[in-house]
Amino acid sequence: MSDSHTKRVRIKHMRRTRAHQRLRNRINGTTERPRLAVFKSLRYIYAQVIDDQNGHTVAHASSTEPELKVGDAGCNIEAARKVGEAVADRAKAKGVQQVVFDRGGAIYHGKVKALADGARAKGLEF
Repeated sequence: MSDSHTKRVRIKHMRRTRAHQRLRNRINGTTERPRLAVFKSLRYIYAQVIDDQNGHTVAHASSTEPELKVGDAGCNIEAARKVGEAVADRAKAKGVQQVVFDRGGAIYHGKVKALADGARAKGLEF
């Protein structure tokens, strides 16, 4: 790989990290309203409902789970929507009705938006 490519990748990673840190300064999950955190890798998408006060995960789902995969793709918009629906069902089963959305520094568009829409469709309130 060329040095310019490596530099671009590093800059993109730093931008996302800084954006996520700015979000985390404002967003904090409580026991009544935990944080729905989204992490998007190049292959998969992950979602967790986190109670920051007690420091534990209430519910989680990811596109690595066989029942949430759509075709051969690990992460596309349809898989992201299914992950959102699954995490909403699991959170509601634990008694969570409202969450704070943490997009993890990613832009609210495409897969992140599809995950949020899937969670809203299953009754999770943001």
